[in-house]
Amino acid sequence: MKSLEENILHTINFYQLIENEDKLVLAVSGGPDSMCMLKVLENLLKEKLILKNKQEEELAEKNCQKGPSPMAKIVVAHVNHMLRKEADDDEKYVKNYCKKNGIEFYSKSIDVKKLAHTNKIGEEEAGRIARYEFFEEVLKNTNATKIAVAHNKNDKIETMLMNTLRGSGIEGLKGIEPKRDNIIRPLIQCERTEIEKYCKENKLNPRIDQTNLENTYTRNKIRNVVIPYIQKEFNPNIIKTLDRLSDIVMGENEYIENQIKIIYEKILIEEKPNQEIRIDLKMFNLLETVIKARLIRYIIKRLFGSTNSIEKIHIEDIIKLCGNNIGNKYLTPNKNSKVLIKNHQVHFIVLS
Repeated sequence: MKSLEENILHTINFYQLIENEDKLVLAVSGGPDSMCMLKVLENLLKEKLILKNKQEEELAEKNCQKGPSPMAKIVVAHVNHMLRKEADDDEKYVKNYCKKNGIEFYSKSIDVKKLAHTNKIGEEEAGRIARYEFFEEVLKNTNATKIAVAHNKNDKIETMLMNTLRGSGIEGLKGIEPKRDNIIRPLIQCERTEIEKYCKENKLNPRIDQTNLENTYTRNKIRNVVIPYIQKEFNPNIIKTLDRLSDIVMGENEYIENQIKIIYEKILIEEKPNQEIRIDLKMFNLLETVIKARLIRYIIKRLFGSTNSIEKIHIEDIIKLCGNNIGNKYLTPNKNSKVLIKNHQVHFIVLS
């Protein structure tokens, strides 16, 4: 069986998560997952094991070498959510570790409870938004290239189950991807038990967030109640089983997305980045409904950088609007977007 470090190295090389010239912002909370990620990446970089691509890996093996000396560097970013009395101790723990090991350290205290109340969202969502905003800030200020977060295989399975309970489509069954834009997840093929064992063997003494044991949030209920029940009553290997499903879905989804890009280029009339996209109405109406839905999400994402809160009901309304084939009709899925039928074209417009 591969060691955890070998497993992570394989993940990095297989998905090409890290290149030699990268500078990484490591999101470190002080818990087992993030401390494991920090320690492993430290070791891999010191031992010159992170390779730029598969060709270099094959060449290194052929020459019986470990590989080229990497230029990749790391800095650590920590967010104090101010939700627990232990939060200050968590921050000190990560700061001291970085000081002892000569690693750049950046931290920020954010009143997540206040942020959630102000924006009328849950604390979990507020914390996630605050974290990634800070990580992007550190990325920019340090001229870094990527953000590394410590999601593991269990996190991926929990996400898949959460998405299933919410009625997600095929995309939700991907779970958490190894990389998305400038965010990478080196631990995504490691199970939580492996990570905890590694921390113990390396005497990392990570901080333990006791709220993870409380079944307040949906994810905690799935982690502490649903998965153990499935393991006991139905399938003790449910983590591995759903991980295989995730790989299958990811591959099929990638193929579909590539086909959507081809179709988009065929029916595209004009694209003005961050302003408007126009497509041929007749060609759009000839497509299968499932392709229409995917295409709409793809267009919205090109315009806004995300699906911009466009939900299933909005997509159905847009398809219906296009099917009526009546000019100068429009709808506004939300305050930021407008879909207009005019001159046999579909206009997707960004509202200022």
